[in-house]
Amino acid sequence: MFQLLRSTEHTIRFLRFYLREFLLTSTKDIDNMDPSFAKENHLVISALGNDRPGIVNELAKVCMEYQCNIVDSRMTVLGGEFAIIMMVSGTWDAVAKLETAVTPLAQRLGLTTIVKQTKPRQAMQSISYSVNVVALDHPGIVHEIANFFSVRHINIADLETGTYSAPHTGTKMFNINMTISIPAETHLATLREDFMLFCDDRNLDAVIEPIRAM
Repeated sequence: MFQLLRSTEHTIRFLRFYLREFLLTSTKDIDNMDPSFAKENHLVISALGNDRPGIVNELAKVCMEYQCNIVDSRMTVLGGEFAIIMMVSGTWDAVAKLETAVTPLAQRLGLTTIVKQTKPRQAMQSISYSVNVVALDHPGIVHEIANFFSVRHINIADLETGTYSAPHTGTKMFNINMTISIPAETHLATLREDFMLFCDDRNLDAVIEPIRAM
């Protein structure tokens, strides 16, 4: 009987020791875990293919199935082609699984895709302005305007262009809408004056104004 009690007591001490070591090891593993497994990861997906109903639905569905959230997206139809670019977020394993799942989905839908892991844009000390330009359509307009801002180290954050026929005359017109990020140290009055002179010299009707915070 005495030996049985000693054996039981020894077993209890052993179990206590083993449990303590297990808890200490588990805590260290958690502390040393790669933070990328816990934090949000981001994936950019771009796709291009023949326009048809259901493409957006299929892409949104696969994101939902792998528990990824669509953070930002742009999509349009150019000619007969549908184009989309979107950024999704999720845990490391969710994003990795989605990245693998995009290829077979693209093959099934007949899409050309590019997938790339990314990080959210770092906040910068800048001021957002909108720019709208209308002119008679001719080659080189986008290049000239983009160059004006590029040499001044002003980033174009968003750009949309299009053509249309002017009322009554039917003249082909070109329209540009863009969002620019102006460095905080830029002298805004000088920039505005320089841009308006630039546009006047090229017979461009332009408006540049700050984007009001919502």
